[in-house]
Amino acid sequence: MTHLTVREWGAVYVSTESSINAPHAFTRPQANALLTAAREHPLANQHGTNILIDRHNKIIAGQMVGVIAAPGCSLEILPKFDDETIEPDATIRNRLIRMLDVALGLKLGNGQAATMARQAESLLEILIRLFADILLSEVHRGLPRAYLAQEDDLPSLRGRLNIKRQFTTLAVRPDRLACRYDVLSADTSLLRIMKACVVLLHHYARAADTLRRLNELRILLTGVSDVPLSHLPWSQVRIDRTNHRWEALYNLARLLLRRDWQATHHDKRAQNGITLLFPMNDLFEAYIAALAKRAVRGTEWTVRAQAGRLYCLIEDGLEGKPRFQTRPDLLIERDHQTIMIIDTKWKRIGRHPEDARHGVSQADVYQMMAYARLYHCPQVMLLYPHHTGLGAQPLNAGYRIREGEEQLQVASVNMLLDEDEIVGQLIHLIGINTQIGSGL
Repeated sequence: MTHLTVREWGAVYVSTESSINAPHAFTRPQANALLTAAREHPLANQHGTNILIDRHNKIIAGQMVGVIAAPGCSLEILPKFDDETIEPDATIRNRLIRMLDVALGLKLGNGQAATMARQAESLLEILIRLFADILLSEVHRGLPRAYLAQEDDLPSLRGRLNIKRQFTTLAVRPDRLACRYDVLSADTSLLRIMKACVVLLHHYARAADTLRRLNELRILLTGVSDVPLSHLPWSQVRIDRTNHRWEALYNLARLLLRRDWQATHHDKRAQNGITLLFPMNDLFEAYIAALAKRAVRGTEWTVRAQAGRLYCLIEDGLEGKPRFQTRPDLLIERDHQTIMIIDTKWKRIGRHPEDARHGVSQADVYQMMAYARLYHCPQVMLLYPHHTGLGAQPLNAGYRIREGEEQLQVASVNMLLDEDEIVGQLIHLIGINTQIGSGL
């Protein structure tokens, strides 16, 4: 099994001879299998971009992170937080785990994830071990149970009588009563999903300790029904006060099992493995959205992600159909008024002494101008990941939009900091900008 790691937009080499199995390169058949998995992944179609780019003697990773698996090989793609700062893969892997934890609400333990990031050799192995550890802990605390409807032919009445079945099918069986009753059982939709995840992950775990935990879980969940992956009861799961402690596990299982995160080529999961991919643009947006909600907690402001959805244009004519719907990343509101719009951009911008625009795309500026006018918003912000090329301090440049009083802020946030420090940066940015907006 060949497993290699690369950063965003980085390259891994491909051996020129198929028989050569170099320690730091894929063979051509392995590279072709990975390229096929990437092309057939649902995210490749949704984002209209190549996940992997073939350059004959090497393959280049795009702006997706995660793991691409194929028979006999896998490629781990880690984020590139800073070109000038070279950090060990384990450190970057831990930061990625933390981003996924915050963005997807997995509620993983920071210390536990950090320890595994240093010991495990891939993101997938870390997620499998985390799932096994958390699930085993919850199972030992007790399985969630629910009353499930049952039907059976019994010698005495239990529950209610199924009149139709009693006087048709059982008309010639006076010794049997068609009963409908409820029974308290652990064979719930939630636990069926958990068991399916355990069975699937058992194929791909490598570490002996992880395999031991998964084997123990299979024994403890013997009374839960086996359900094919294609028929998992996602729509039947309800997280409420009776099972809320299972919410993080459910989110993690959904991450590992849902087809939209996985390759679908030939659907031979046991052969092809699990492919987990995350577009960095989307992950950065969800991460900042979650931390922005923390930043305004306890204030009169609220944060809404992917909200608004106003249209830019209305067609001429009687029907006047709206066209070109907008979807700002973050709306910050106060008293039901939009006071700030933040659009996150996972792009590397520069700070050249002679470039007053800091390398910001003109298209991005036009987009924010449209948001300011359309949403009557006094303050809009473009937020980028910080890198050392921007200087020691995060970027925070302000502009006034011509022929109006709206303000455009171009800022960066240091992704190498922990969550509390990033929240502090966001509090600073939001606090400054809302004060400007309140005076307009």
